[in-house]
Amino acid sequence: MSQGILITASKVATPFKSELLSALASPRFSSRPPHLVGILATKKEDARTYAEFTKKACETLGITYELRLVGEAREGMDGEGVGIEVEEAILEANEDPEVDGMMVYYPIYGGRQDQYLQSVVSPQKDVEGLNHQFLFNLYHNVRFINPLTLRPIPASHLPEPLPSKSGDSSKGEDVAPEGTVKSILPCTPLAIVKVLEHIGVYNRLLAYGDRARGKVITVINRSEVVGRPLAALLANDGARVISVDLDSIVEFSKRPSKSAEGKKPSSASPHHITTPLPDMTLHKALSFSDVVISAVPVDSFKVPTRELKDGCVCVNVAGEKNFETDVRDRASIYVPSVGVMTITMLQRNLLRLCEYRDMIKKQEASL
Repeated sequence: MSQGILITASKVATPFKSELLSALASPRFSSRPPHLVGILATKKEDARTYAEFTKKACETLGITYELRLVGEAREGMDGEGVGIEVEEAILEANEDPEVDGMMVYYPIYGGRQDQYLQSVVSPQKDVEGLNHQFLFNLYHNVRFINPLTLRPIPASHLPEPLPSKSGDSSKGEDVAPEGTVKSILPCTPLAIVKVLEHIGVYNRLLAYGDRARGKVITVINRSEVVGRPLAALLANDGARVISVDLDSIVEFSKRPSKSAEGKKPSSASPHHITTPLPDMTLHKALSFSDVVISAVPVDSFKVPTRELKDGCVCVNVAGEKNFETDVRDRASIYVPSVGVMTITMLQRNLLRLCEYRDMIKKQEASL
């Protein structure tokens, strides 16, 4: 029996890197390349490794990368006052006109405190797409926004974001309506979606926003940084998503539009709905899933190959290997990591934010 195909993230990232190099060669960046700041507040080796990987990837493209150490990441510090230092570092980067984008190496505290810090990052500089404004757009399937909504002004005065539209499906593109830009998406979930598009899980013959229709995708780990937003993204694109976590299994699916139900259409976008699955098990989910994505940060966790559906697609997101060594005996395609694509999407977000700030300045000048 032949083994499944091994697809690397580097191969998927190649065309995106070419686009980035082309953009960086434009007159916009002739005097100063984009400046990305990383904020590290932990001694954890994997965070430091990720920071070094980010630095190398940015330097390869000609992006300026600066690592700022705070809290226990600084030599001789024991972590006391780390929360204050991290928040101050974020606020300083927000106000620094020489900083074009920022990323923070989580987890620091975990849970709500990390979520709070994610929203301290200005949406104009949030290359990770974790600010509450971007997450709201993701969960409510708002794909296009007025760039002025990214300004630090009272929410009551913000222009209304535009609902998602299918764009010009005849061109196979998700085209932003005039005067709008694409909302920023979390870089790892976005990287995974781009991998699935590359390997053909998404059907390009279908309209944008529905290209994963008919696919059952199991996502193992419902973290706030990867698992939950990924499940929402996939559901918004039409997939039936089985979201598996330690204490529960939940289905994410696309909410039917009112017009499809024979009701009067509204201005609100259809977005995903969640349904508890108390009788579902991981074993059952694996048996009928077309795609299995695992992001469990534990060495001992392994998805049993024998329980996979024949011909499925498997994607490993965790730094640890979540699949057994014989996974390709069942899987038709196996993607062992997505790290390179994550960094590429982060860089893509950085350049988009530079473009959006230019648009904001232009619009403000015309007001």
